Amino acid sequence: MSILSEIFSWWGGNTWGTRVTIWRQGKPVGQDAYGNRYFIQKSGVGPLGVPRRWVVYQDLADASKVPPEWHGWLHYTVDHPPTAEDYKAKPWQKSHVMNMTGTREAYRPQGSILAKGVRPKATGDYKAWKPN
Repeated sequence: MSILSEIFSWWGGNTWGTRVTIWRQGKPVGQDAYGNRYFIQKSGVGPLGVPRRWVVYQDLADASKVPPEWHGWLHYTVDHPPTAEDYKAKPWQKSHVMNMTGTREAYRPQGSILAKGVRPKATGDYKAWKPN
């Protein structure tokens, strides 16, 4: 992000106010594969009685870009960040895929108005609602 966009836009994520807050209150913990940076509160505790943890996104703020290992740390599921331990992803964990809702690549089930194909016939377990 350029310096000018940080000065003149709040919607891009990181602003000068955010930079000052991080510099005063945050201690860097690590960075993930997407370039997101993670911080913990230098001193004191937050409203949950533990130091606050937060992420500064590389690009636009998209919570789905937080990998599972960092998500667990951000939400206090695990005590130690992935940088402090030897984290290995589970075989069922998949890499990030952007939410495609509203785009041409959005999921459309068979029979959807926007999809090709015909909706399967009801099997008799569906009863249409009729107002009284």
